[in-house]
Amino acid sequence: MNRKYKVLIVDDLDSNRELLKILCESRGMEAVEAENGKEAIELALKEKPALILMDVMMPVMNGYDATEILKSQPETKHIPIIMITSLDEREQRIKGIEKGANDFLGKPIDIKELQLRIHNNLQFIKYKELLENYNENLKKEVEEKTKEAKQAFENVDSAYKEAIQRLSLAAEFKDPETGAHIQRVSFYARVISEKLGMDKEFTENIYHAAPMHDIGKVGIPDRVLLKEGPLNAEEWKIMQEHTLIGEKILRNSSSAILKLAAEIALTHHEKWNGSGYPYALKGEDIPISGRIMALADVYDALRSKRAYKTELTHAQVYEIMTKGNERTHREHFAPDVHDIFSRYAHILEEIFETHQDAGLNESHFVF
Repeated sequence: MNRKYKVLIVDDLDSNRELLKILCESRGMEAVEAENGKEAIELALKEKPALILMDVMMPVMNGYDATEILKSQPETKHIPIIMITSLDEREQRIKGIEKGANDFLGKPIDIKELQLRIHNNLQFIKYKELLENYNENLKKEVEEKTKEAKQAFENVDSAYKEAIQRLSLAAEFKDPETGAHIQRVSFYARVISEKLGMDKEFTENIYHAAPMHDIGKVGIPDRVLLKEGPLNAEEWKIMQEHTLIGEKILRNSSSAILKLAAEIALTHHEKWNGSGYPYALKGEDIPISGRIMALADVYDALRSKRAYKTELTHAQVYEIMTKGNERTHREHFAPDVHDIFSRYAHILEEIFETHQDAGLNESHFVF
């Protein structure tokens, strides 16, 4: 965020304040000054500085008392306070921590150290503002959508959503052709889940987890992953390992979304009739998330152009997936999932036609 940050300099000596002012203004900051702790509290409430440089020993009110009061008030408790003290006075630093100081600057002031202390604390402020702005923008966006979607988005922790986004983007760096595919399967999975009657939590979780179904491809050698033309038996065995690699990357998380993503990564190539991989699971031994993703993944793969195949029309794919061909058979899919596809395939078609960009970037995902 590009804006001019305000710093409050608190010191009873004019010369010290002037030095700090010059240094802060040289970094593009606006400086306001106070001669003691009492003035600092008044100015902090009035000026709302982004940062406070607080001397310890001052008349009227010292830096400790001023810091304690500032940290106890809702309007100012969030403002980082760098306490200026002597490096060799351990007791001062401990007392400063007890009063709520965020950081310390030693005397005599080292210009490089001052710059680093200010930089680090401003980075914290910028990150905090970024999160606040993100949450505000997200709130505005969600309010324009349905009440159900709003509630779902608000219940998903932002930290896990960012991790999901980063992991999903990693797959594109390894295999650029998968970018729009990653986006589309999220929508497919959500539609299928909704039509199956899955609860709202599962439906939203699978939407956020689906982009990571092929994250394991980051562990597949380029000679196999990017090969033009069919894979030989050895290469196909290596390619199948992406399911195991993906589950290993995502396992053991406390997040419901990442747990679901690990399950999907492992089982989205299992088939209802037991002919899939990596474990040849059959029927209901395959978790519902894997059954849903298996169909979503096959539909999009058949419709997409790859180095080793041409794209197919929706009508062609529908014919294959309902009647079968030499590679894809109806019995590969869970009956209830396949029934949903048969009835609502037109929605998947609309999703594919709407999201055909070849690449993936952070703006593709609405978290």
